Amino acid sequence: MTQIIKLSENAASRIKEIMSNAEKDALGVRVSVKSGGCAGMSYVMEYTKEANPGDEVIEDKGVKVYIDSAAILYLLGTEMDYKKEEFSSSFVFNNPNETERCGCGESFKV
Repeated sequence: MTQIIKLSENAASRIKEIMSNAEKDALGVRVSVKSGGCAGMSYVMEYTKEANPGDEVIEDKGVKVYIDSAAILYLLGTEMDYKKEEFSSSFVFNNPNETERCGCGESFKV
C-alpha cells in the first residue's frame, strides 16, 4: 500500500523540534482537513494526545504523524515539506490530488 504521506527531511526535523517543545502527553502531530478557505478545503495540523479509531499512523524519519481517517482520501500520495522563507515558515503539502489551490496556499480542492 502506498504511504499516505511522505515527509521531507525538513518536515521531519521541524516536527521533531515541535515535539520537543510539546506537552509531555503529546504523541505526535495530527494532520486533518476541514472545509473552509477560498478553494473549499484546508489542511489542519495540531498536537495529538491520543490515537483516534481509524487514524493512520505514519512513522517516517523518526517522527509520528497521525492522519485523521476523514483526511486519508484527500492526502494519498502527498509529500509534506517545511519551507523557511525570509518572513515566514510553514509546512507545505505537495498534494497530487489537488485540482485547485487558492493564491495564498491555505486551501485546496480535490
